[in-house]
Amino acid sequence: MPAAPLDPVRLTADLIRCASVTPEEGGALALLEGVLSEAGFACTRVDRGGIANLFARWGAKGAAKSFGFNGHTDVVPVGDEGAWSVPPFGGVEKDGMLWGRGASDMKSGVAAFAAAAVDFVRQTPPDGAVILAITGDEEGDATDGTRALLDWMDAQGERMTACLVGEPTCPERMGEMIKIGRRGSMTAHITVTGVQGHSAYPHRARNPLPAMARLMDRLASHTLDEGTAHFDPSTLAIVTIDTGNPATNVIPAECRATVNIRFNDAHDSASLTAWMQAEIDRVAAEFDVTGAMRVKVSGESFLTPPGPLSDLVARAVEAETGVVPVLSTTGGTSDARFVKDHCPVVEFGLVGQTMHQVDERVDLVHIRQLKAIYTQILGDYFT
Repeated sequence: MPAAPLDPVRLTADLIRCASVTPEEGGALALLEGVLSEAGFACTRVDRGGIANLFARWGAKGAAKSFGFNGHTDVVPVGDEGAWSVPPFGGVEKDGMLWGRGASDMKSGVAAFAAAAVDFVRQTPPDGAVILAITGDEEGDATDGTRALLDWMDAQGERMTACLVGEPTCPERMGEMIKIGRRGSMTAHITVTGVQGHSAYPHRARNPLPAMARLMDRLASHTLDEGTAHFDPSTLAIVTIDTGNPATNVIPAECRATVNIRFNDAHDSASLTAWMQAEIDRVAAEFDVTGAMRVKVSGESFLTPPGPLSDLVARAVEAETGVVPVLSTTGGTSDARFVKDHCPVVEFGLVGQTMHQVDERVDLVHIRQLKAIYTQILGDYFT
């Protein structure tokens, strides 16, 4: 007797009940490993640096065609639990919605692609492989999550020929947006150092604050670009300026500031770092101070050009929802920034209006629609 279809709503609820706040696994990956193993997937835990990750493959290793799904089961903290109208890890169904931390971002996406993959290989075993790469470290530093999975796959000779990341991509309406790339993200921590002194005798000090103010104005006023074919203009935001000086009669020796840049494919992190360093050196010379910078790059910009993979996903989305999705590169970063070095990748998932919020929730109908979309994608890919 054939197995009953796997219910993505029930699986999402079960995953929500796993309190997997980064870096805790919370039982979520163990639950998925059991479900996938029962369906014939070869499962391997790829834990690294205290982070739990799961690799699951149905079909032959090294298959000529292998479609992959990527997602995460870790979630952000619940915040003020008393502000929730339901238990944040209760997986409660109410008012046609499924409520709980991770309902939108992105346990529903993981449940939908796991359910689609299980039913697909049971009903129409493909000539190829279906791979699920699921991490517990997307909401954190992401150094030992999808990166660890991809490192392990490279070492083991495992390969996806195409991948879909199941992050929520739709701003307001189910089916309206597919992500075909992401802006790069980098943060620069800048320190300007002068000489401390009495505010009544400024000529005996070298005040770092005017220098920092001039530098921040130059960085923030600079037009990085006007946008590119598939990307909006790059942006630079000043997120903090701090001296830590409680005294009104002291010129401090040091001032610190932090800027965050979201950049398109007109730049890379190296060129932007060089530009900022040149501005720091220029201001330091003008004000007779010293400047130092420490840069953290979260990811480079990337684009999967419109073509076979985005067309495949768009056809399935339109068939199920009646909506023609737009191809977008908006938003923050995702683990697609790592996958793009392995194979072509796009992102499609649910409406993300409540992700990371109190009373995070997702429409029950949308979860079932998402499973249907993923199922059609698999069918079309292997046909």
